[in-house]
Amino acid sequence: MKIIVDAMGGDNAPMAPVEASVRAVKELDVEIVLVGKKEIVEKELSAYDYPNDKISIANADEVITNHEEPAKAVRSKKNASVVVAANMLKKGEGDAMLSMGNTGALLASGLLIVGRIKGILRPALATLLPSAKGPKMLIDAGANTNCKPKNLVQFGIMGSIYMKNVLGIESPTVGLMSNGEEEGKGDELTKETFPLLKKAPINFIGNIEGRDVMEGTADVITCDGFVGNVILKTVEGMGYVVSTKVKNIFMKNLFTKLGAIFVMGGLNEFKQSMDYREYGGAPLLGTKRPVIKGHGSSDGKAVFSAIRQAKKFVETNLIEEIVNNVNCMEEKSND
Repeated sequence: MKIIVDAMGGDNAPMAPVEASVRAVKELDVEIVLVGKKEIVEKELSAYDYPNDKISIANADEVITNHEEPAKAVRSKKNASVVVAANMLKKGEGDAMLSMGNTGALLASGLLIVGRIKGILRPALATLLPSAKGPKMLIDAGANTNCKPKNLVQFGIMGSIYMKNVLGIESPTVGLMSNGEEEGKGDELTKETFPLLKKAPINFIGNIEGRDVMEGTADVITCDGFVGNVILKTVEGMGYVVSTKVKNIFMKNLFTKLGAIFVMGGLNEFKQSMDYREYGGAPLLGTKRPVIKGHGSSDGKAVFSAIRQAKKFVETNLIEEIVNNVNCMEEKSND
């Protein structure tokens, strides 16, 4: 299996992508293509001992920054690392691609170059969030801010298939994000989406509220990208605040430090469950080939988790199932 990694994307590029790639070829039985400025990537790789036949470099002299207009940059910068990676994926020169760079550029590359699955109106970012009952999926997490009911239905279907195939949940529950549990709650979008989700080939449990996100009420939370991105950033901020507060409490004085010794195991387990680096990246569901968006601040551990996630994505028949279920939904809607 060959994973294409954008070596120039993210705050810690190329260090983190290179570090993670070296670890991946040793532990995950994959090959890696690092896409970026060849001399820079080669210099970073020279610090590691790794099987030379497992890592190759595809030269890309340009980088799309966070300050550029994504779609325009993708069209004009043909030799940008994320664009080169997407073209390689489209041509079958790799099985999946991963980038920690400009989110908009990755979305544009996925849509304009890799292409969307026939029948999928809009691909969506699907990210895993920590909860009291384990990781849950939030879809869309920021790719689409203006959605129609059919978009949210497709998000729910794709998220359900991902949770079943990749996380092994037999019948994932799907909840519609709203401001109340009752069927009549919400804005026009959620009200119109509700009856469509009831007909969809998923385990729909109705509306869920903000508090249900961290309680883990639903395995899949479907919403538009504006709401989803607000939820995502809120959870990330909450994780940071909670971990910082807990650390400050136990470092307050000698007695609290002694107390920390006895609960260190539980604290480490809690910290790990809230660490985004454990969950990898956010798959862009709805594209013809596997595309993964890694967190912009990813370190080597986070990039490694995202590569492992990409491998799992490829190993399942996820895209084929999405195609089949979307066709099934279309048939039901036409009845």
